[in-house]
Amino acid sequence: MTEPKSSTESLAAIQDPLLSWAQDDLEQKLGFRGGRFTSVNKLLTFLVAILLSVGFYLFIVYALKPYPATKFLADMFLERGICPYPTVLFFFWAVAMLFLKVRKLKYQRRALALAAVPQEPDFVLDRHTATEVLKRVHTLVDDTRNFILLNRIERALSNLRNIGNISDVSNILKTQGDFDEEQIAASYKMVTGFVWAIPVLGFIGTVLGLSQAISAFGTVLQASGDLSAIKESLQHVTAGLSTAFETTLIALVGALAIQLHMTHIQSEEAKFLDECNDYCHAHVVSKLRLMDN
Repeated sequence: MTEPKSSTESLAAIQDPLLSWAQDDLEQKLGFRGGRFTSVNKLLTFLVAILLSVGFYLFIVYALKPYPATKFLADMFLERGICPYPTVLFFFWAVAMLFLKVRKLKYQRRALALAAVPQEPDFVLDRHTATEVLKRVHTLVDDTRNFILLNRIERALSNLRNIGNISDVSNILKTQGDFDEEQIAASYKMVTGFVWAIPVLGFIGTVLGLSQAISAFGTVLQASGDLSAIKESLQHVTAGLSTAFETTLIALVGALAIQLHMTHIQSEEAKFLDECNDYCHAHVVSKLRLMDN
């Protein structure tokens, strides 16, 4: 059996990879090991989070604190104990991870525009043509293992080439699709941990603030009739209450923002996986035919 001339010519015409993960992945460009698919490098995002946190506090100190109208905002982050500092760091760490995931998801989507399988109506996909299609796929990108769609197609066609059982192709595509969903879900574990940890830090700040307020209130009771002492002690009480409520406020707002952003990205990744399934059915499964060996 010979392949249609148009398909052979199209295979020969493709030389340089259209997508190069090693050159285009943002983490690779910055000298870090890029996470597979839409997973991100934790060290890179941690360093970015530190830089963002430092920049945020410099803005607080120099742009908000000097002015009476915005001083109360600065005090929420600077004068409410230790808890706001790790809260801010965790918040920006999650933001950095989600930002990189968005960039990597956009890059993965570009594979959907590639013609991994010849589009001629008379092209038939069987164990004989699977070898040529695999060669074609390997010329489209630098490494198929780093692309969700092409990695899935390569595994299915490799099985077809080696075993020749057409009925297994659909099952392999479905199984690999399930693995991809699990891997993408696992890439959110750390961000999910931040969504849990940030409110906990806020509640810890609440406990510390209430403890401070109760301790100061005891001093108020001891001051008896000394008005100046009572007034000074009440300032410590209100400071403790401010710490208690404002640290929780910061944490809850931060966790809510991360959760909403993460939910949006998860829905986009789920949509992308559905598009990969549609691509495989339209361009791979529909080309399968039983042929005489």
